Amino acid sequence: QLQLVESGGGLVQPGESLRLSCAASGFTLDYYAIGWFRQAPGKEREGVSCISSSGGSTNYPDSVKGRFTISRDNAKNTVYLQMNSLKPEDTAIYYCAASFYNPCTHDSDEYDYWGQGTQVTVSS
Repeated sequence: QLQLVESGGGLVQPGESLRLSCAASGFTLDYYAIGWFRQAPGKEREGVSCISSSGGSTNYPDSVKGRFTISRDNAKNTVYLQMNSLKPEDTAIYYCAASFYNPCTHDSDEYDYWGQGTQVTVSS
């Protein structure tokens, strides 16, 4: 069974950090670009980072640039999202997704597999 599982979410205070993990089972991530998306209540899903299959290309929207870093460890079949200097507006459910043989993109329609999501809450 092909599956992506996110972990690492939680409740933190503004300015703190979290590292999310996205682990794949049933398939190898080697040929997949990986994206992280988030969706807050009442808002549209937003791409917050992506990384190419080789790891050589990454992209971030302005809302998280300089604070979020995506990385991948293909040997562990896992992708990470390091989130620093978190703000209350970062509160959302975070999802990872895999896009076969595609470049790094924030277009959710390009992604083939999705995880179930992990909640991130930033509040004092």
